[in-house]
Amino acid sequence: MRTTIATVLALCGTILFTAPAIAVAAPQAPAAQTAAKPTINLNTATADQLESLPGIGQKTAERIIEYRTKSGGFKKIEDLMNVKGIGEKSFLKLKPLVSVPPPKN
Repeated sequence: MRTTIATVLALCGTILFTAPAIAVAAPQAPAAQTAAKPTINLNTATADQLESLPGIGQKTAERIIEYRTKSGGFKKIEDLMNVKGIGEKSFLKLKPLVSVPPPKN
């Protein structure tokens, strides 16, 4: 009986020591999921492109274009919160989807 218990414990120990290594190595994201999605440039986007963003409808897209026209363009993406209808919550959803490339010299 002692031999059987020792054998079971030995097998369990082997399983416990090898299982975590398998579990750690297995979860790898496919390349398609890790690839960065292109962002929408706030200074050049059309109304249709802006409307493709979550929570941006026709009126808000028009306000974004109006803001960039009046202010000479977006200097940073945080300027998007200066547009009526875009608060902090909306901005946080949009932040990874938009960009403002640095001006060319």
